[in-house]
Amino acid sequence: MTTTTARPTTRRRLRRIVFGLGAAVLTATAVPTAVAAPAGQAPAAETSGIDAAALQQGLDAVHEAGMYGVYSAVRDGRDRWKGEAGVADVRTGRPVDADMRHRIGSVTKTFVAVAVLQQVEAGRIGLDDPIGDHLPELVPGERGRSITVRMLLNHTSGIADYVMYAYPSLQQMSPQSLDDNRFRSFEEEELVRMGLEAPPTGEPGEKWSYSNTNYILAGLLLEKATGTSAEEYITRNVIRKAGLRHTSFPRTPFVPGPHSKAYESLFGIIDPPRDYSVYHPSSLDTAGAMVSTMDDLNRFYRLLLDGRLLGAEQLAEMRRTVPVTDVEGNVMGHYGLGIMAFDLPCGRYWGHGGTVFGAGTESLTSEDGRRQMSYGVNLMKYQKMTDDGRIDPHPIDLALGGYLLQALCPTGEGGAAAAKGPEKTDPAAVAEMLVNGPDQSAQVLRFGTPGNR
Repeated sequence: MTTTTARPTTRRRLRRIVFGLGAAVLTATAVPTAVAAPAGQAPAAETSGIDAAALQQGLDAVHEAGMYGVYSAVRDGRDRWKGEAGVADVRTGRPVDADMRHRIGSVTKTFVAVAVLQQVEAGRIGLDDPIGDHLPELVPGERGRSITVRMLLNHTSGIADYVMYAYPSLQQMSPQSLDDNRFRSFEEEELVRMGLEAPPTGEPGEKWSYSNTNYILAGLLLEKATGTSAEEYITRNVIRKAGLRHTSFPRTPFVPGPHSKAYESLFGIIDPPRDYSVYHPSSLDTAGAMVSTMDDLNRFYRLLLDGRLLGAEQLAEMRRTVPVTDVEGNVMGHYGLGIMAFDLPCGRYWGHGGTVFGAGTESLTSEDGRRQMSYGVNLMKYQKMTDDGRIDPHPIDLALGGYLLQALCPTGEGGAAAAKGPEKTDPAAVAEMLVNGPDQSAQVLRFGTPGNR
């Protein structure tokens, strides 16, 4: 796809890729009609109980469909379950484990948003403060006066994503710059400049447009407000406060603790898929560098939605959403301040998805905090793109859709999901949601390439 004749087709494809749960696996903010919850539905908590055998069968099906390794943690009230299927290393056959450390990508953004909102509670930051009031040297002039802290956190700033400029070969759908820059140390200010110097994706406050640059700026804002690094503040005041024992910002290219390899296919361009589990975390920083476990993620979102990390006022601000739209302007979902709303057959769930090269994550929690699921996978962008830029669901996606429904909306006599009828619980509909809904790496491809606006 590097020839002159192929590039226009590639760009058309890139324009069509929109937030696809891990650029094709995770982050399902958009829910198509086939799985949308109708008005007046029962709350998610009415769907209760954990069927361990069914959940394990679901993970086995994901692996059998082609996913190298998948691991997950599910919670329903006091009941908890963990499971895994597949391998962490395709060469040695080393198995995955549900307690493995995992690069969680943009799930990091929820942690950062919590930290910023803690500073809003403390009176050091205002959500509607112009960012130029806090970081005038980085965002000067009219943009600094027009872009607010809120716009950074809900992705309506209009600032472009830096990732396609940090890794320019992605503009030709090539992994070369990923390999060239794997161990390069980026400065936060350098990443911000890349995003600010690129053509804007819109006017400040005009529309939602996913950009990692927003959360690099949020990290720098946090540093300015607290007098310490964002990583140190989040570690002390979010991670430790929540009692997360296996969650951290890695300081080296290596994942601390037991972990899987991370295999990237880049829609079949990297064949066979290549391991990208080792790289310098500075290119993601407060936009997506954190490592965690599935159990820790469930605990984090439960405490957050229970009001134990933020007060009621700031938690309400976090859940004030803006519409997420595709390139045609169709509303696909809703995004708050570092958190997304997911409407499933059995109720509304909150959470975030994340992708880095080779690793994908999804974490969802019911509004009342009772029902939760987090899962991680170690093979990314295994699908193929169509000529119009959509991603055709792979059998892996169908299996993931079925697992998600089993974990969050289990069917059965009296179950909320069963009451909706089979058309509301179709794994194929969920799979379509997973691969063609919103996600950070897909948004990078959509907005990061020159000429794609």
